[in-house]
Amino acid sequence: MTSQLRPDGPAKLTGAAIYAADTQIPDVVHAALVTATVPNGRVVAIEKPDAPGVVAFVDHTNVGELAPQPGPPLGHVLLPLQSTEIHYDGQPVAVVLAETLEQAQHAASLTSVTYSDSSSPVVFGQAEQVAPGGAGLFKAPSDKKGDVDAGLASADKTVHATYTTADRHHSPIEPSATIAWWEGDQLTVHTSTQSSPLAQSTLAGLFQIPREHVRVICPYVGGGFGAKGYIWPHLILAVAAAKVSGRAVKLVMTRAQMFSLSGHQPATSQTITLGATADGKLTAIRHLSVNASARVGGYVESTTGAATFLYDSPNIETDLKIEALDKPQPAPMRAPAEGPGLFPLECAMDELAVELGIDPVELRLRNEPSVDPLSGKPFSSRKLVECLTEGAERFGWADRKPQMRDGNWQIGWGMAVATFGSVASPSAARVRVDSDGHVIVETDMQEIGSGLPAMVQIIAAETLGCEPSDVEVRHGDSSYPPHPGTFASLSSGSLSAAVQNAASSVMEKLQAQPGDSLADLVDAAGLEFVESEGSWAPAASRNDYTIKSFGAVFVEVRVDADLGVVRVPRIVGVYSAGRIINQVAAHSQMTGGIIWGLGQALLEQSVMEPRLGRFLSRNLAGYVVPVNADIGEIDVTFLEENDQIASPSGARGVGELGSCGIGPAIANAVFHATGKRVRSLPIKIHDLL
Repeated sequence: MTSQLRPDGPAKLTGAAIYAADTQIPDVVHAALVTATVPNGRVVAIEKPDAPGVVAFVDHTNVGELAPQPGPPLGHVLLPLQSTEIHYDGQPVAVVLAETLEQAQHAASLTSVTYSDSSSPVVFGQAEQVAPGGAGLFKAPSDKKGDVDAGLASADKTVHATYTTADRHHSPIEPSATIAWWEGDQLTVHTSTQSSPLAQSTLAGLFQIPREHVRVICPYVGGGFGAKGYIWPHLILAVAAAKVSGRAVKLVMTRAQMFSLSGHQPATSQTITLGATADGKLTAIRHLSVNASARVGGYVESTTGAATFLYDSPNIETDLKIEALDKPQPAPMRAPAEGPGLFPLECAMDELAVELGIDPVELRLRNEPSVDPLSGKPFSSRKLVECLTEGAERFGWADRKPQMRDGNWQIGWGMAVATFGSVASPSAARVRVDSDGHVIVETDMQEIGSGLPAMVQIIAAETLGCEPSDVEVRHGDSSYPPHPGTFASLSSGSLSAAVQNAASSVMEKLQAQPGDSLADLVDAAGLEFVESEGSWAPAASRNDYTIKSFGAVFVEVRVDADLGVVRVPRIVGVYSAGRIINQVAAHSQMTGGIIWGLGQALLEQSVMEPRLGRFLSRNLAGYVVPVNADIGEIDVTFLEENDQIASPSGARGVGELGSCGIGPAIANAVFHATGKRVRSLPIKIHDLL
């Protein structure tokens, strides 16, 4: 495994890295949103403010018609300012443009909006559960194999329980921001996005201009976690306001607006039923899930996927439903599906282990499938058994005792399996070798904090036979060859394959052999440089396999017997994730993901006020995330692996795997420590008192 320092590090540390809101554009006007204060109803009247510095006021009367687009990529399928109807608290109803940010915000605060027909929203758990459909559905809503009822009837032991997870928010350090201006029908946008191609194609469609007339620039993203993977109203409104005003418009979301206008992970209620023989062989798995969604859009959290492939069972049944509510639209958030979906499955497996009197690790080993249990397809690679055995050894699992205590601290050891899908998508890159040996790679990917420029350096250097430091990576501009997006953990596999392809093409043009001096070959050809554009797309044969990453997570918790306070002094994770291209960056990603999972388990919850239909704490004071003091020792290990079926580079991606399995492992450890089975995340102090 290679370890390469990040070339973007110095730029970020010195402030040279330019984020969307940092971009200096002359004659820019500042925008402030006026947002709805009711969860439903209609706008009856808007009283525009008489305030200094106001340049323009944009609302449904003058915004212009936007061409409807399928969603996703639209986060809110409801296009902004296209009607007077209100679907959620925080929905934009107007945009104020002023010469300074303070003037725009002041004018927005003075804007008076009258609503009618507003009613109390229905809260999650009280609405009708309906089968999902449409563009927000990423997998079949239900799967079935065998006869689950018969499997349960034949079982010696069964577990049946309902588990819940909370609304959670992405909360990146950098709020979403856009600067947009028009020159005729040419549109330039600096925006914080996880996908320039999505922004480019969506804006072209909305404003009915050729895609090549839209240039999207975004080299750096200050955190996204899925929040910037969709196209949200602020981007569309900045572009529309620029068109109305004839000026460059800068719109930066406030922290409070990020809670309503950039998606969130929806609350779920999931019921798991497991049956097993006395020796621990599963006879049936049933996983039923419902998640909170918006009336418009219908986002589905596909939590049931892991139940179909993680464990061997002759009978499997899953079903997804949603409740359509008057609330902002949910969206994918770091480790969608498996993140919330593994909590009930892995806790239920722990409950089953207790019922059977079998060690939780051993129970999983006894139910390891040889092929995908639902489809019968082979796995491209699956080293879960090795993850379990090595993780147990590194953690010292063999020393686990029924009761463990240190003074007033109740000690618990828990574990869970982690898994995340391996997504692949067409990607492209351009590689150029100059006559002095300098290498330039251009690709339209964003550096979102995961270290992709270093990964590109490593792949280009090993293909060309040069040093990674010889490679300059240019990224984040839609004029470069396209990369679909920095999300779904797809970049390591897809982008690395495209860079590999482009670099190989350069080698062919130069007729170079490993060890040749590329500079000498370019010079000998009498050229200033040689370049090639390369691309990669997943082959149809990839569909013949189930391609997943796996891991085993072991956690120690300490629970204060009097106060119910939970501390997590150590976490051990062993992972099977394909080739690890950059060890240091992957380790950082997994560490961050594990901390993310700890937040899910113990801290993160966004409460919806039931009468007003709004999130109560739209800030980082009331919405609590982990800090350094919450984190103990984290031990991450990767197994050696090279999955050529997943990608020509052998990589599968790790961006979201780390946050999977942590929540159930902590919940299982809390049960071991206290004897109290908490089936709702986050685990709160009062749950343990």
